Amino acid sequence: MHDEIKVKVRFCETDVLGHVNNTSYFIYIEEARVQFFGKLGSPLTADNWPFILASASCDFMEQAYFNQELIVKTAISKVGGKSFHLEHIIEDANSGNMIAKGKAVIVYFNFTRQKSEEIPDELRSVLEKYLAHA
Repeated sequence: MHDEIKVKVRFCETDVLGHVNNTSYFIYIEEARVQFFGKLGSPLTADNWPFILASASCDFMEQAYFNQELIVKTAISKVGGKSFHLEHIIEDANSGNMIAKGKAVIVYFNFTRQKSEEIPDELRSVLEKYLAHA
């Protein structure tokens, strides 16, 4: 199972070459990730945020442009003891062509103790519903 959001490219997200700047894709992926986290159970606020981003990458397949509508699909590729891996696919909303694909490693983190912790069983079961099956 995966989650998806729509993004419309804003003018400020393009560069002098006329296409979406590479840094903007990380913003799209972050938006998808934050919305995805909101669907995992209890409401998240800055006071009870249990995740840190340990790693993020993005590969670019095609160019995207101002006013283009994109779909960002998010799925989980792995659930470990203290972390899980997200995969993101960014597609053109009209053609379905893959524009970019990204990966992120998310660590379950206790900010009071400043330490990673085991993913609670309740959260693990929700995460596993979004596990991508090969």
